[in-house]
Formats: sequence, structure tokens, C-alpha cells
Amino acid sequence: MAGLALSMALPATDSARAQTAPPALGVQSPAQQPAQSPQQQQIELPPAPVERENPGLINEIGKLFEKSKSALPPLKSPSETINDLSNIARPSTMVTGRAACVVASNGAPDCKIGADRLCQSKGFKEGKSIDTDASEKCSPLVYLPGHKRGPNDCKTENFVTRAVCQ
Repeated sequence: MAGLALSMALPATDSARAQTAPPALGVQSPAQQPAQSPQQQQIELPPAPVERENPGLINEIGKLFEKSKSALPPLKSPSETINDLSNIARPSTMVTGRAACVVASNGAPDCKIGADRLCQSKGFKEGKSIDTDASEKCSPLVYLPGHKRGPNDCKTENFVTRAVCQ
């Protein structure tokens, strides 16, 4: 009987020991791990760190660069840059002649049209005036003896005499 009592006591002691045994430190044999489905085996990532604004010098310089992007003109494409360079390199010719400048609405001479006319008379498309000349055109009455000159007897005419044409 003692053997029977001992055999019954041993399994009870083993089960009591198994229940009171300290838990393993994170290492479990595959038999001890609970079965999980593939959906339950997802890895949990730590939350993304929240960016805090750093009020230092580097941060302030970074803000300055961000603000300056809107103040700068946009960069030109390579084809636009080549077109600009070809316009600069386009040969131009200086011509001489005489073309009248028109009078603008404010009374001043507008010699751009005169330069264009001078260049067009030489076979070019447009021009810019380099040299101008002014002369006074008067009514024939001014030259009569005894005629007192009035404010509307003469007017000044401007002419383009030299222009750069393209």
C-alpha cells in the first residue's frame, strides 16, 4: 500500500509543482506556445515619434529657405534658356537713315515706332533707336517780315537717325 500511496502522491506533487513553478522568462518551447493564426501573428510596431519643433538656428534657417522658394522666380527649362541665348546671340545690324518719331499722348516723342520703321525700310523686322535728331518745323508766316511769332507757329519734330535692327 505504501507503493500505491507513493505513486498517487508523486503525480499530485508533479502537478502542484507545475502549477507553482515560476513562469519562464519569455522563452517557451514550441509545445508550450499557444497556437496562433496568421492574422494573430501580426507584429506590433511602436508608435511613430512625434516631431517637435526645434527653435534652434538650423530650424530657423530651414524656415527661411522654405519661405524664399516662393519669392524666387521659377527656373527656366533648358529649351527656354537656349532660346534666350539664341536671342542674345542673334546678329544685329546698325543702320542709318531718317524716320520720324510719333508724338505720344503725353506730348513726348515715341521713337520705338520710328526705329522699327527705319529697320523695316532696310529689310529687318524691328529695331531700337541709338541716335535721334530734332528739328523745328515752322509755318511760312514766321519768315515774313513784321510777323510776331506765336506759340503754335513752330513745332519740334524728332527723328531716329541710327538704329540697331534685328
